[in-house]
Amino acid sequence: MNKVLEITDLKDMLNKTEKLYGDRPAYKIKEKNGEYKIYTHKQAREMINALGTALINLGLKGKRIAVIGKNRYEWEIAYLAVTCGVGTIVPLDKSLPENELKRLIERSEIEAIFYAEEYEESLKRIILHNTGKLKHLISMDSIENRHGIYSQKELIETGKKLIAEGNKKYINTKIDPEKMNIMLFTSGTTSESKVVALCHRNLCSNLMDLASVLDINETDRILSFLPLHHVFQCTVGFLFSYYKGCQTAFCDGLKHIMKNLNEYQITFASFVPAIYENMYYNMIRKSKKEGKWEKIELLMEEHKNDTMEEKKKIFNEIHELFGGHIRLFVTGAAAIDKKVLEGYRTLGINLCQAYGLTETSPIIGIETNTAHRLGSIGKVVPHVQAKIVDSNEEGIGELAVKGPNVMLGYYKNEKATKEVIQDGWFYTGDLAKIDEDGYIFISGRKKSVIVLKNGKNIFPEEMESLVNRIEGVKESFIFGKTNRKNKDDIRIHVKVVIDKKIVKEAYKVDSDEEIYDAINNKIKEINKAMPPYKAIHGLIITETPLIRTTTSKIKRQEEMKTIE
Repeated sequence: MNKVLEITDLKDMLNKTEKLYGDRPAYKIKEKNGEYKIYTHKQAREMINALGTALINLGLKGKRIAVIGKNRYEWEIAYLAVTCGVGTIVPLDKSLPENELKRLIERSEIEAIFYAEEYEESLKRIILHNTGKLKHLISMDSIENRHGIYSQKELIETGKKLIAEGNKKYINTKIDPEKMNIMLFTSGTTSESKVVALCHRNLCSNLMDLASVLDINETDRILSFLPLHHVFQCTVGFLFSYYKGCQTAFCDGLKHIMKNLNEYQITFASFVPAIYENMYYNMIRKSKKEGKWEKIELLMEEHKNDTMEEKKKIFNEIHELFGGHIRLFVTGAAAIDKKVLEGYRTLGINLCQAYGLTETSPIIGIETNTAHRLGSIGKVVPHVQAKIVDSNEEGIGELAVKGPNVMLGYYKNEKATKEVIQDGWFYTGDLAKIDEDGYIFISGRKKSVIVLKNGKNIFPEEMESLVNRIEGVKESFIFGKTNRKNKDDIRIHVKVVIDKKIVKEAYKVDSDEEIYDAINNKIKEINKAMPPYKAIHGLIITETPLIRTTTSKIKRQEEMKTIE
């Protein structure tokens, strides 16, 4: 357990950490001319205070304000300016189509929105036909105010002048840590999505818990990649960076991750499992092409029990592929292939699984450099309690948790809130078991479980991780299908998304029929290693990506529609 800086709210966090890290770099920004610009933590906090002052001056005190766009420092400045003294922040999914964006703007009753330039035309149409409260458009790209549109940059300059003239309304604002200040939409369609109401206490308890178990400090450099509107990135990759005085750099895109890890000498990053898996298998393919993989495999077996520092020296060449400075990788949002997780650790790269939900701000459990168990998501963080409800003979049941990180509730949805929060316990909807040492093992979503005629439960996520190990398979989707001859009998089928080029090279095949046979033979090998009731009886092969949320979770109901 690390020593923790006690904070009551995000404003308190900003004030206390400015004294500790004010002169440290908060952001390293690549500008259009290729040059880099550094903003210190003191400068970032000055921008936050100035923007907050200007927003109050616009009459937005106590109002709801949205932010939408790709990860950038202006997004983060806007978020903190709003939450630390103006009103309630509403982060919106940057991938929303215009009709859904309009619907969420109206549902959340926002009065202003910070946006990236690509949303300007859509927002102009929305505000023109607006039936809600939206009045102010604030561009994160404009240099100066234009007719009907404010510039975030100019608002910051206005705020600085107001502060210089003695305006302390924002700076002196007291935060109620129990009041809703963050509204987050769960993934799903606008009609199905619920609004999670969070407060400063929720987020600050999670920041302190993370700091107590993760060895991160002001010398660390973080790569921001996962979408900031999602609470996993927001807490772990953004707010935690402010809390610990780290430096943040923003990823140029999926294809540039490895380049950015090197370019910014990144020490800490959080990605979804698919990214770690792709990076790992790409490393293997590269090593095979160079004729080095057999030697690496032998070294991995020989040194698997060495310390992480010893492994780092032995596999230094591989560490250099990741920039040579990685101290900690965190993975979340879905289960990662155990083989990949073990592979990273054997190579001396700390890859830790984290688990949480939007409703828990988000972290419930996380592995650490020293406390990890293969296949688990670690133990609960210090202020969280966990229990298993209605467990079966294997000890698997629904995971319920209690702690200060649990949401206030679903906004304006008392019925849905009562369904998930009972006697102070939040029912996660995930099936899990907890071992004798407190390590939590997630089996899958309760609503995703396939129940067979014999009463056996199939956890799709568990089987998908096995199928995804097949060379050439990019992702897979396990589903149940009724047996034509016996309507009561459900058989397991799989939809596989392949990289055709890799499949052709790996199995020396060419036609679609040969590709099918090659993948099907690999499926048969998996079947041999499993109980008969888990056997996969049907195979669909495609190159079309699965339908996923912006945090890479499979939209199972939507995916089933493409099959049926």
